[in-house]
Amino acid sequence: MSTPPESPPPVSEEQVRDDLMRLDLYRNQLSQMLQQHQLITASRTDHLRARETLEGLDRLGSDPELLVPVGGDTFLRGSPRESERVLVGIGSGVVVEMERPKASQLLADRLARLDQAAQDLEGQMRALEERINVLSGRLEALSQGGSQQGPSSGPDDVGSD
Repeated sequence: MSTPPESPPPVSEEQVRDDLMRLDLYRNQLSQMLQQHQLITASRTDHLRARETLEGLDRLGSDPELLVPVGGDTFLRGSPRESERVLVGIGSGVVVEMERPKASQLLADRLARLDQAAQDLEGQMRALEERINVLSGRLEALSQGGSQQGPSSGPDDVGSD
């Protein structure tokens, strides 16, 4: 004779509240990660534009005219000096002067680090989205009277990476 399969243990109201709280926490974390990703993307765009501008200066003819932004959609007309040196911010309000090729390489290195940070963050976001989907599915199943899996098992525990 075969025995009927065991039904999962009943889920308590406290477990459901814990899952709902965890789901809210995950959604807030995902929102913060999205904001971080937007900042990284904006920084990457800014660095890419700076590098392309530095490299483009070498391709310009003699006495090129540039528009220099001074803020508030206001620009000054000007032309770059024949200097091979540029000023580059290195953080905390500190600016150093370096040769154009070295500055271009510094910007390229920063772009590579920003790309890696974006990839790492995207991986974390995908993992968090998966946790949200698993937890949402489990709560949906509970609201329909069934249980997909135990209330606090699986990859959705807070703090596990």
